[in-house]
Amino acid sequence: MSDSNTTDFTNPSTFILLGVPGLEVAHVWISIPFCTMYALAVLGNFTILFIVKMEPSLHGPMYYFLCMLAVTDLVLSTSTLPKTLSIFWFNSREISFSACLTQMYFIQCFSTMESGIFMAMALDRYVAICDPLRHSTILTNTVVAKIGLAVLLRGCMLVLPYPFLARQWPYCRTNIIPHTYCEHIAVVKLACADIRVSSYYGLSVAFFVIGLDVFFITVSYTQILRAIFSLPTKDARLKTLGTCSSHLGVILAFYIPALFSFLTQRFVHNVALHFHILFANVYLLVPPMLNPIIYGVRTKQIQDRVLRLFTHKGT
Repeated sequence: MSDSNTTDFTNPSTFILLGVPGLEVAHVWISIPFCTMYALAVLGNFTILFIVKMEPSLHGPMYYFLCMLAVTDLVLSTSTLPKTLSIFWFNSREISFSACLTQMYFIQCFSTMESGIFMAMALDRYVAICDPLRHSTILTNTVVAKIGLAVLLRGCMLVLPYPFLARQWPYCRTNIIPHTYCEHIAVVKLACADIRVSSYYGLSVAFFVIGLDVFFITVSYTQILRAIFSLPTKDARLKTLGTCSSHLGVILAFYIPALFSFLTQRFVHNVALHFHILFANVYLLVPPMLNPIIYGVRTKQIQDRVLRLFTHKGT
C-alpha cells in the first residue's frame, strides 16, 4: 500500500480516505453521533414522503417541494455517511477513482439542488401570502413539476464539469485524501498540475448559486414581511408569520453552516484540519436531520397524520 502512495501515476486506480486525521483513536466515538444523525435523517425524510403520499390534504405545492427536499436530503446524506462509517468501523479506506468522482459529483449536485428547492419554496410562500387568491392557479402541478425539473437540471449541468476537470489532472504526488469523503477541493489539491480552472470554476458556481438563490429568497421574504405587517390585527400577523417560520428555520440551518464551511475551507488556512472535516460532515448531516423535524413540529397537518398513524398502530 505504501508503494501506491508514492509511485508516480497519472490516474490512480484508488484513493485512500484517511477519515479524520489526528483523531483516529476516536473514530468509533465520532461515529456514534454521526450514525444517530443519519438514522434520524433517513427516518424523518421517509416519514415526510410517506405522510405526504398518504394524506390527500397535503397534495399541494408546498408539500411537493417538501418532498423534493426530502429526496435531496436522503441522497445527499447517503452519498457520504455509509462510506464514512465504513472508515470509522472497519478501517475501509479505499475508494476507486471513478467512485470518488461520482461521490464528488453527487455531493455538489444535490447541494446545489437543495439550494434551488429553498428558492422555490420561498416563491411558494410569497405567492401564498402576497397573492393567496391566485396561489392555486399560479403554482399548478405542471408549474411545480417544471420548477422541480429546472432545479434538477441546473444542479446537474453546473456541477458536471467538476468530475471531468478532476479526471483530466495528473495525480503524481499521492492518492491519500485527508478527509472522510471525496470533497472537491481535497481531491484536486492532490494533482500535480495547475488546478486554478477547477478552483475558480468551483468558486464561481458557489457564488453564483448561493448568491442568486439567497437574493431571490431575500426579495421574496422582504415582500412577505411587508404583507404580514400590513395586516390589520396582531393575531393575523402572528398566524401568517407562523406559516413561514419553518421555512426560515430550514433555510438558516442550510445556508449558515454551508457558508461557514465554504469560507473556512477556501480562505481561513489556520483552522485545524480535523475541525474542518468534522464540520463538513455535520453540515451534510444536520440539515437533512433537522428539516423533517422542523416541518413536523411547525406543520399541523403533518403532526395530525403522525398522531393518527401511531394511534392506529397502537389500537
